Amino acid sequence: MTLHTDWCAIPKEARGTVAALGNFDGVHRGHLHLLRTLHAARPDRPLAAVTFEPHPRELFRPQDPPLRLMTSAAREQALTQHGVKHVFQLPFDADFSHLSPEAFVDDVLHAGLGVRHVACGPDFAFGHRRRGDIPFLEKRLERLDIGLTVVPPLADIGGPYSSTRIRRLLQEGYPERVVEELGTFWTITGIVAHGDKRGRLLGFPTANIPLGQHIEPARGVYAVTVRLPDGRVLPGVANIGRRPTINDGQESRVEVHIFDFEGDLYGQELGVTLYALLREERRFSGLDELKAQIARDADEARARLAAIL
Repeated sequence: MTLHTDWCAIPKEARGTVAALGNFDGVHRGHLHLLRTLHAARPDRPLAAVTFEPHPRELFRPQDPPLRLMTSAAREQALTQHGVKHVFQLPFDADFSHLSPEAFVDDVLHAGLGVRHVACGPDFAFGHRRRGDIPFLEKRLERLDIGLTVVPPLADIGGPYSSTRIRRLLQEGYPERVVEELGTFWTITGIVAHGDKRGRLLGFPTANIPLGQHIEPARGVYAVTVRLPDGRVLPGVANIGRRPTINDGQESRVEVHIFDFEGDLYGQELGVTLYALLREERRFSGLDELKAQIARDADEARARLAAIL
């Protein structure tokens, strides 16, 4: 896969693709349905995805809590795993947000990216104030001899698969149900930062990972696995939240204890995959009670992971 971040400088070999349009946050089953339908319609052309960075909501509503299911790098990797050869990651800034629907089609899709066919869902909207809709897109593309496939959403008994539905499940504390939406368990990816070393004093050293732009799932303790930079995947237990027992402040974080592991992980990127919420976050009377509970959490996490993996 090749990542392109400047739509004004697309090389010749990346032009002429068939491109799916969307944010692709999470790269869930609905997104894969869109990609597969497009590839089936035009298997003669390389498959591409047109997406945006940052997520448009981060520009329009910067005061809102983070909402992402994955980082842009994780999104690129997921798209690659499903056959995408080119990712056109359009920089979504104030200037880009003011492009008219006409300019988005003519200047970006046609002149800039040189796409030959596009696919999107029936509710795709684009251009300044989302004034561009599917009828407009169809007429404008036809004038430019660019094909269009409008793909009905993939749905189950609960409705269409969507990033919004996945976020709700995570916030309600059901990481095991997210598998039905994503096709895999949800992973938080981040760089290990220095903490206060309190976990080590409690007998359970942890790697501390800021949530960054990831959505915050239900606060509490989870059974997890951790993907290390060398490719190893090890079991562990993680707390996600603000550590109320020790009055840690305002920033939520992931604190993960990797079972039977010794080593320095500072500054390295880890992937923490959530399998089950063991208990909700709560305050304890003191560090001794907290330490005893952490030991029970670790035992339960080992048992739950042994049953799952």
